[in-house]
Amino acid sequence: MRLVCISDTHRKHRQLKLPPGDILIHAGDIGIEDSPTRLTEFSKWIDSLPYPHKIIIPGNHDLAIEASPLTARALLKGPGVHFLIDEEVVIDGVKFYGSPWQPWFHDWAWNAQRGEVLRKIWAKIPDDTDVLVTHGPPFGILDEVIYGGKSVGCEELRKRVLVVKPKVHIFGHIHEGYGFFSEGGVDYINAAILSHDGPLNPPQVIDVKPRIPSIT
Repeated sequence: MRLVCISDTHRKHRQLKLPPGDILIHAGDIGIEDSPTRLTEFSKWIDSLPYPHKIIIPGNHDLAIEASPLTARALLKGPGVHFLIDEEVVIDGVKFYGSPWQPWFHDWAWNAQRGEVLRKIWAKIPDDTDVLVTHGPPFGILDEVIYGGKSVGCEELRKRVLVVKPKVHIFGHIHEGYGFFSEGGVDYINAAILSHDGPLNPPQVIDVKPRIPSIT
């Protein structure tokens, strides 16, 4: 199963050159800040793509989605589209789990306080998750900001990932953290498309195998 991973497109999705694959994953920051009409345009683009499945979560710049998630679900319901907010979906024997939360960041969307609040959110991640999709990164993994080199990822998310040990953890949020890192049997992908100060980053591609056989 080939995953094509993107995040933080910030309304530049139509500029992307997407490679072939089985599942497109968007890890948030579509750029639906204050206008639901932008989500309508995004949903038309998603529906036009040839991938059999598309997994989408919101990010901190998707305020309109946080304000009206039911509206988002009504729009993001095309064939093969899976819109996840603290939810799972199993596709061909591979379990995906998606969540939009990150440690409090200004007054944007999907913010939660560090510590116990986020620990409870991440506790919902199933133990048998194969592919984890979050908007924010785990602490210390592809999460350094350009000014000062400080890690700003979530400590509680890092702890939960070390317990669950998904095959792949896909995220974005910290644009300058774009890249790939592997540790402890987990492949980490920061798929932020919008770079800090240059051209768009290319989508990242990774293959995964099911942990359990698919049932037909």
